[in-house]
Amino acid sequence: MARKDQLTGKGPMSGNHVSHAHNKAKRRFEVNLQKKRFYLPDQKRWVTLRVSAKTLKTINKKGIEAVLSEARKQGIKV
Repeated sequence: MARKDQLTGKGPMSGNHVSHAHNKAKRRFEVNLQKKRFYLPDQKRWVTLRVSAKTLKTINKKGIEAVLSEARKQGIKV
């Protein structure tokens, strides 16, 4: 499974390790993914999603229903 957020599609970025001597070597900045279960009261079921910590904060603020409806409008199948 790809290391991507299932709701926002956010994935890893690439960049450089930079040493004290300013030598550069390639590296990846991974997304802080968490596996989390959410209850959907209108559908009376649980869904398990791999979401980033930032998406979790958004879900806590807006609610899971609003975030899922926004994701569906953008064409993400959940």
